[in-house]
Amino acid sequence: MNIEAVPYAWPYDNELIPAKMALLVIDMQIDFCGKGGYVDRMGYDLSLTTRTIEPIKRLLAEVRAIPEFTVIHTREGHRPDLSDLPPNKRWRSQQIGAEIGSSGPAGRILVRGERGWQIIEELTPLEGELTLDKPGKGSFYATDLDLILRTKGITHLLLTGITTDVCVHTTMRDANDRGYECLLISDCTGATDEGNHEAALKIITMQGGVFGAVAHSEQVIKALKKLRLA
Repeated sequence: MNIEAVPYAWPYDNELIPAKMALLVIDMQIDFCGKGGYVDRMGYDLSLTTRTIEPIKRLLAEVRAIPEFTVIHTREGHRPDLSDLPPNKRWRSQQIGAEIGSSGPAGRILVRGERGWQIIEELTPLEGELTLDKPGKGSFYATDLDLILRTKGITHLLLTGITTDVCVHTTMRDANDRGYECLLISDCTGATDEGNHEAALKIITMQGGVFGAVAHSEQVIKALKKLRLA
């Protein structure tokens, strides 16, 4: 069984086995899709990231109905003393008027423990679901994600969250290099720029699926329902 996707029916090995799969919900935090957060402070259109919320909720509901399926949420944020914040990352955030660590309507921007760092209420992790804190863009950098996945025998990843072109893409590229079979869910991801979102999706489909494949959540849910009822 597989999922209708581009540029190939996913997964390549036709092994749609829940116990070997994980859904990654990347950085669905107030700082990235909430009023007064990092993205809002930078002046970007919040609708481009908030539009992912409902599709992710629907996909989560289907995945949660399959006990063997692993769900992992991630949060990007830095230590309160900013000791893990590279100077150049801080400098870039200053230039756009949303300095990491500075105070805002949602608390200190991208700082662990602040309101903006929290996952939005609509997508609150359930008991038993893993939440992974990361200081960078990729979910593998400075975290134990790879160890968790390999310990659990997970080989196939569904990627959702924000932003498509930065944290989601970085995670997908890193996962691909580590041998994971990846599927990005197009309507469950969003970017601060529509052109960047579309470009990020296109890049994945090049070279026969250079980082994996892309599918709409409807196709994923359709396949998971068949899997669950089989």
